[in-house]
Amino acid sequence: MLLIHCPYCEDDRPELEFRHAGEAHVSRPSQSVEPGRAVAEALYLRTNTRGVVFERWRHVHGCGRFFNAARHSVSDAFLAFYKAGEKRPDIAAEDAGPAVGPSKPEPRP
Repeated sequence: MLLIHCPYCEDDRPELEFRHAGEAHVSRPSQSVEPGRAVAEALYLRTNTRGVVFERWRHVHGCGRFFNAARHSVSDAFLAFYKAGEKRPDIAAEDAGPAVGPSKPEPRP
């Protein structure tokens, strides 16, 4: 079980108390944009990169507040937690640790 740190409660709690709320720092199109490709991409497409990702989480069985977390998508290790509205931390690739596994699936023999 993962332990997640809530920056508002200032405590590490089990992952069962939290809900993932999607990618953090997503730029949304302005209201003046006609519905179409730009709006569809903003609503439905996410980066899903390998390595450090920035996510929104909600402490549903605690304070109920949203916060952001930096997590390594391969190792599942959390690297930083910060309050909603705060600037994204600068996390260098060497701080994230090594990625586990090959970058492409190995061909089957």
